[in-house]
Amino acid sequence: MSNRLNDLDLSQSLTHEQSEQRIQAAQHRLTQLRLFTAGLLDPSIVAPGLLVLFEGFDAAGKGGAIRRLTGALDPRHVRVVPISTPTAEELRHHFLWRFQESLPGRGGMTVYDRSWYGRLLVERVEGLIDAANVKLSAEEIVDFENMLVNDGVTLVKFWMQISNDEQLRRFNDRAGDPLKTWKLTPDDWRNREKRPAYLDAINNMLDTTDHSHAHWDLIAAENKHFARVAVLETLVDRWIHDLERRGIKVPKARSGDYLR
Repeated sequence: MSNRLNDLDLSQSLTHEQSEQRIQAAQHRLTQLRLFTAGLLDPSIVAPGLLVLFEGFDAAGKGGAIRRLTGALDPRHVRVVPISTPTAEELRHHFLWRFQESLPGRGGMTVYDRSWYGRLLVERVEGLIDAANVKLSAEEIVDFENMLVNDGVTLVKFWMQISNDEQLRRFNDRAGDPLKTWKLTPDDWRNREKRPAYLDAINNMLDTTDHSHAHWDLIAAENKHFARVAVLETLVDRWIHDLERRGIKVPKARSGDYLR
């Protein structure tokens, strides 16, 4: 089993000023792309739906990245879906069943804060499924994502990576801030103790579910300013590439926008 996380350079950083300038440029481009794919710039074009999926360790900065991603978009044009523990009703169905209603149709956009990969991470580490079900579930996820892409969905998957030390620093920061304590739960501390098991699960997840139709983008998230820029600029590149490979002519960026 490979360990791609070890090859990720977590020392990459940007200053707040550098980050804000590039975030603003990328947000302008994302707004243009969103209006274009929704058919609001050219009514003759309604592009494939966009599904952006975030995974990462607790406190890796998923929420902050999602806020920057959606910050310049009209709330009517994007749906953010936080994924938590399945309900009793959802557990009666196949594990992918509960995601059907929130998948984006043509011209739509959905952002998942966590996703169906909980099956290969939390459920695996907690022993809720055995090795045979882990293997089967990974195969089903690959088939499911391939089906989505073939049916007209642009799928972008992010794993946000932070070190053990940085996670502890952020946990302690949350514990000491009355406005952030709600983000920290006993489960977060318990999951932290299982980091080695999660690292094994993550590397297996990357090995089995990283394919050309549904590539994993690994984001060095030790520095939040760098991570937010990396997410937005990578999303712009992935989105445009998928539209162009489908034969859709993407409008050029406006002057001053992110140049891609």
